[in-house]
Amino acid sequence: MRLLRCGLPQTDGVIGPQAEVVARVPGAAALGLLPSGGAVGVRAADLADPDRLAGLLAARARAGSLRVHATVWWYSASAVLLAPVLAGLAVGRPLSGRPAETTVFLDSGGVPLAAVSSALDGDPAGGLRACLDAFVPALAAVAGMRARPLWAIAADSMANGLLALGRTLGDVPAVTALAGPLATAVGSPLPVPRYTDVDGVRFVRRVSCCLVDRLPHGSTCLSCPRRPPVERRTLLEDAAARS
Repeated sequence: MRLLRCGLPQTDGVIGPQAEVVARVPGAAALGLLPSGGAVGVRAADLADPDRLAGLLAARARAGSLRVHATVWWYSASAVLLAPVLAGLAVGRPLSGRPAETTVFLDSGGVPLAAVSSALDGDPAGGLRACLDAFVPALAAVAGMRARPLWAIAADSMANGLLALGRTLGDVPAVTALAGPLATAVGSPLPVPRYTDVDGVRFVRRVSCCLVDRLPHGSTCLSCPRRPPVERRTLLEDAAARS
């Protein structure tokens, strides 16, 4: 993939419309918007190929459940795939999430670290739908699992991504307000993202379980929906007090 082209905006190796978005988002690298050195770029359309997904997951699941490893991988991948579209919407420059117009950058273990969109899109929800339609059925088939848990993880990735953008841009209410209309426009079976406010601090109200705690040395997420409600509330109150 050639990243340098004359005449187009460029920010740390990102060119074109995403460079304009990155320039408006503090800490863009931590949000999956800038590729890091050594990461390998792959077209999202190629990454969604079932054979490629099968090989990637087989390498990760030599020990343990393929379903668990597929779910954990998608937890990272969906956050990265959605990042350019969410950031573009947050700053008023809608980017494409379509697989043919998105490059995903992977680490040596096949974990997505960043995504770069090459085009603006007047229908960002349609682009996200095309992306999720490419990945979710293929990943579910490869892992031998139902698709709906993967759609739920994508909804939580949308919620988390917009919350992170709202914090970095200094307007959590306005940016997280994009979640409902965007998910509705993407359409079923994507759940509508949810939030909860605890002592004045907004958190994602998860609709999915990432299964990270099923991995060796994995721990249960703070807001895991499998936690008892009272326990989860107490943990969120503690987190709000520390923020």
